Amino acid sequence: MSIVTVQLGQCGNQIGHEVFSALCSDIRGTHGLCSKNENQAYQDSCKERFFCEEQSAVPVARAVLVDMEPKVISQALSMAASSGLWRYSSHSHFCQKQGSGNNWASGYCVHGPRHKEAILELVQREAERCDRLGGFFTIMSMAGGTGSGLGAFVTQCLRDAFPTSFILNHVIWPYGTGEVIVQNYNSVLTLSHLYHSSDALLVHENDVIHKICAQLLNIKQISFRDVNQVIAHQLGSVFQPTHPAGGGSGYSRNPLGDLMETLVPHPEFRMLGLRNIPQMPESSLPFSTFSWPGLLKHLRQMLIAKAPMEEGIDWQVRPPHPGSSIPCTNKPLHFNTSIANLLILRGKDVHSVDLGSFQDPSLYTSWLNPQDAFNAWKTPRAFNRYEKSAALVSNSQFLLKPLDSIVGKAWNMFASKAYLHQYTKFGIQEEDFLDSFTTLEQVISSYTNL
Repeated sequence: MSIVTVQLGQCGNQIGHEVFSALCSDIRGTHGLCSKNENQAYQDSCKERFFCEEQSAVPVARAVLVDMEPKVISQALSMAASSGLWRYSSHSHFCQKQGSGNNWASGYCVHGPRHKEAILELVQREAERCDRLGGFFTIMSMAGGTGSGLGAFVTQCLRDAFPTSFILNHVIWPYGTGEVIVQNYNSVLTLSHLYHSSDALLVHENDVIHKICAQLLNIKQISFRDVNQVIAHQLGSVFQPTHPAGGGSGYSRNPLGDLMETLVPHPEFRMLGLRNIPQMPESSLPFSTFSWPGLLKHLRQMLIAKAPMEEGIDWQVRPPHPGSSIPCTNKPLHFNTSIANLLILRGKDVHSVDLGSFQDPSLYTSWLNPQDAFNAWKTPRAFNRYEKSAALVSNSQFLLKPLDSIVGKAWNMFASKAYLHQYTKFGIQEEDFLDSFTTLEQVISSYTNL
């Protein structure tokens, strides 16, 4: 089944371009480490998912590009075309001459309604090109105006226009130190609106990716492109084809549907975090060897200790003893309770891996059977030059602390009515803010009580 990607705003379009580039370089690589038939099936499945083979010599991305300024979209179009490996369709982008000025209300209340028909027509056209539509994958930032405000509006329109299709929103969490003075307002409004219209939110935190670039990849002067390439690698490690949990020889039919079924058992819990291992500079790969027990031991501890990467994990955190209501560690707040986890393994000897440590009932909330809460997808086909690699998509308390922090900061500004006039002039009232705070307070409460 095919996925239509909707790239929204500057951030969404830059990441979207890197995602398609990563997918393309992966399927063209000779580093598959698997049989010829397996490699061919993998390539065919990826192309059906993300590209359509038109009359052109190169695959065309199944994507719609939306921004209120033309610069980033024209860069993405020309960079893709000049790569010679893939391109965007020449008729699947929409841009204007005037941005949203980092104001969520401008994107949601002004640009959204004004350009709704034109944007939805592009999406409809892209959806009709799919033999079988698996759903929509939107990429957007929370901090700005177009990605967040217009992104929330477009997601609601997608839900109305395609009520039975899956919608996964990929959301970029802003730097804690701040990129935009009103980013906390924009983030609260975005998250609360997406919670009502999206099936799940897959979140990447800029601060975490920045640390990975600095500490694991040893990049000295980190650019947005470096950050975006790490995000694209992690997304590719989830969405490239795998064999689903039930075994069988075929690749997963509908990755979005399988992801939702595995990870979102209740509509109150829609926040997904992503962890990836190993991550290192390409120059180090020839000198590195990895064992599955070692990789999974680190990944499991990253999960229970809320560690964003394999450096600096707190190994003191332990799951609570079965039957006890409080964790045995003296830092109970640091233990990360999960609702559901999906482990994706790629590479050599993947079918002989012991996954028992992830099926431990103490990792999960008591109201779900651990057999239902944990799933694993596997493929012997290696990803992106890593002989063995693992990704963990987790519906857990990973995002509780950043969510609590961003809601708290926004509330402090709201209580003193700071910058509210910038939103009310476009039609967002104080009641809308209060509704958004209420929605997110409920989300925080639900995850806290796991």
